[in-house]
Amino acid sequence: MTTSVRRVRAGEGGRVRELRLRAVGDPAASIAFLTTYDQELERDQAFWDERAAGGADGDSAAMFVAESADTWIGTCTVLVRRAGDVDHTGRRLSTGRADVVGVYVDPANRGSGAIDALLDAAARWSADQGFETLSLDVHVDNARAQAVYRRAGFVPTGETFTSPIGDELAMSRSLRTL
Repeated sequence: MTTSVRRVRAGEGGRVRELRLRAVGDPAASIAFLTTYDQELERDQAFWDERAAGGADGDSAAMFVAESADTWIGTCTVLVRRAGDVDHTGRRLSTGRADVVGVYVDPANRGSGAIDALLDAAARWSADQGFETLSLDVHVDNARAQAVYRRAGFVPTGETFTSPIGDELAMSRSLRTL
């Protein structure tokens, strides 16, 4: 099957919710998320509609989905942070950056190239926004995700910190060649 990646569309809140619940409910992926299945389940439909709309247009966030035969098999989001903003882990930023968050690929589609296509779409969008690097944080115990990110061109920055889910490693990918 062919996998394609596109930006989410406003009005797809129901599909965003369904994929997020799959992501936070996946035992192999739950180490990567700051919320639990029960927390996400409690959110009303307006939350999901707003999330889809926010990821669909504009230049402060972009949500990408990987599709195969009209089934969503993966996602990642880029959040634009400005100098002085507080990021999703509570850190105040001294410079602006583009952060990848919410990365997930369905277990049946891991190894299919979907993650590479999602991260490449995130990188292209971030470069188009004027960023020279793309950043992400990964749990220090999530060796599988770290290996995927390294393969996709991310390198450890040397920064580690403690987030709400434990010790995290900061990684970045140069966008200068895009």
